[in-house]
Amino acid sequence: MGLEECLALWCGAFGTVALVGYGRSLAGLTPAQRAVRVMGRIERVREPRHGSSQRDGIPVVVSFQDPSTGQEFTVTNDADHGERITAAWTGREVGVRYPRGRPHAYQFVGDLWAGRRGLGWPNFAVFLIYAGLVVFAAIDWGWPWALIGFGGPWTVSGLFYLPQNARVVNRRIDALTSQPPVPGRVIAVLTDTSTDADGDTMTSNTPVVTFTTHEGTSVITYCPDGLPDPVKSHGRDVTIHYSPDDPAVFTPDLAAESRSRSLDTAFSVIALLLGVAAVVVGVLLL
Repeated sequence: MGLEECLALWCGAFGTVALVGYGRSLAGLTPAQRAVRVMGRIERVREPRHGSSQRDGIPVVVSFQDPSTGQEFTVTNDADHGERITAAWTGREVGVRYPRGRPHAYQFVGDLWAGRRGLGWPNFAVFLIYAGLVVFAAIDWGWPWALIGFGGPWTVSGLFYLPQNARVVNRRIDALTSQPPVPGRVIAVLTDTSTDADGDTMTSNTPVVTFTTHEGTSVITYCPDGLPDPVKSHGRDVTIHYSPDDPAVFTPDLAAESRSRSLDTAFSVIALLLGVAAVVVGVLLL
């Protein structure tokens, strides 16, 4: 089988997947579109046990209502129920998604409407078609086309991402500095141990911080960044800067937060320049 036949088979197979997926989405038949999405409310929060695992999230009790029946459900996150809840306070709204007619198969989601059209697999199929075309062009026309094929979309995505990321960073810093900080305390350090393919053991430590907002809301949240020597941080008093609109956005080290965001912007600029360089080199070598 020749290169052209392989490319045709590749594009035909994944083109069919894409067309079927987009057709199902237009008809409203994807599982994501048929799922019920509601906002739940945290009714109770329990402090994680010091030394336990961070994989299960902060223990909470959540209530939500099935819109089709009006029935109220009160559930917990003590099993595999979607995304971990890493920041919790009484009254916080959390997204809940479940198959229609099966509220007991609930899943917690951070962004309730993300992926609501069920286009993940069709979009991935289109990406594979494009990758196949780039590989074909690189083999049949010369490897500079691989640079152009890679650098073009990379540059376009960078041009969209960079200003958007800068706005997000500025809004975050403005929110964190919009009011005085509050005292907090490390109430637990969660420990997880894993073994890689080479048999090496890796240990991760995640501090859990509690603080009370100026409005009187008691927040319990994971604090994966910003604390020096997290292994020995249990019981440590900390200063918390948080967003008044969303206490889940916080930092115990405002200076480190600013440095981190600056580095993120710098890496984004470098990534954009790499894409531009790939396109320029590819064009010059044609």
